[in-house]
Amino acid sequence: MSEMRFTKDHEWIKVEGSTGTVGITDYAQHALGDLVFVEVPEAGRTLKQGDECAVVESVKAASEVYSPASGTVVKANGAIADQPGLVNESPEESAWFFTITLSDPSELAGLMDRAAYDEYVKGLE
Repeated sequence: MSEMRFTKDHEWIKVEGSTGTVGITDYAQHALGDLVFVEVPEAGRTLKQGDECAVVESVKAASEVYSPASGTVVKANGAIADQPGLVNESPEESAWFFTITLSDPSELAGLMDRAAYDEYVKGLE
């Protein structure tokens, strides 16, 4: 069974075993507006929790994406680099940014579950 966790910077990670799939939240894509550019990390890159690992740009702003957990990038989603608008269409499903092999799964305990994230976002509105 997979578990989805969230950061205060609006990244999500869906964990299955020792692998995490990472993307940005619906709140983040909505705040950014129509995305025109996405840069994802290359496979093999080692990340620490909180490292800048991707970039998204919209007609309104550019924003960094931070890794919600430490590990090694296994695969990047090239489709969103080719078609950034996919992130606007399905930010928490098919428009994931990359998968990572977790090096310290205990870091996930510091992230929010869906209910806590939803409450956090309500406080921002």
